[in-house]
Amino acid sequence: QAQLVQSGGGLVQPGGSLRLSCAASRFILADFAVGWFRQAPGKEREGVLCIRGPDGSILYGESNGESVKGRFTISRDNAKNMVYLQMNSLKPEDTAVYYCAATPSDFFGQGCSASKYNHWGQGTQVTVSS
Repeated sequence: QAQLVQSGGGLVQPGGSLRLSCAASRFILADFAVGWFRQAPGKEREGVLCIRGPDGSILYGESNGESVKGRFTISRDNAKNMVYLQMNSLKPEDTAVYYCAATPSDFFGQGCSASKYNHWGQGTQVTVSS
């Protein structure tokens, strides 16, 4: 069964950095679109950044794109079959459970939206607080 396993996350002070990792088993991430999503308490799961495996194209989530531009970066390591989310200059409003997810590359152009993604990691808590 295809699986995504996340690592990273935790508690960080405002202005700090974290890197989240997403590793795939039983499928090749380079053939898929992979995204990072987040869900704050009482809110819907929203897209943050998505990357298309075959060409590295990137999309920002509609709701979060402007707030993370210049601070968050998505990247991939095809040799390790992993995708990363580097988060810098973290703010308290970035606090959420973060998820990675994958979908066939054909759906990438429909947006960095949770509804387009169907293989999900287990989620990891990111808390930004002093």
